[in-house]
Amino acid sequence: MTTYAILAYDKLDGEAAARRQAKRAPHFERMKLAIGQGLIHFAGSMLAEDGRMMCSIVIGDFPDRAAVDAWVREEPYVENGAWDRIEVAPMFVAVKEGRITDDWQTLMARHLAQQAKAS
Repeated sequence: MTTYAILAYDKLDGEAAARRQAKRAPHFERMKLAIGQGLIHFAGSMLAEDGRMMCSIVIGDFPDRAAVDAWVREEPYVENGAWDRIEVAPMFVAVKEGRITDDWQTLMARHLAQQAKAS
């Protein structure tokens, strides 16, 4: 499994909050299921200075990028157009549960070696 960061930016039109509210219950039911399956470890919303939600952040473990993309496509906020632009990227988890992870240095060394090999 690979840890991925998903950043899903809300549409900023006048109906954005209503679209988000309309799918909040199915969104949370789906998140509860994903948490129970061990996929999602962290999620929340970035807020604009005025307090409105502007971007969802989801951190989770998926077998590959195709699995993340499939999971995102089925998200209720995607289906009703609440989210606009979505960024997905693999990530290293350096801090987990308030502690630096033991395998962080190993992961970083592997990543740097792959980058050097590619260039």
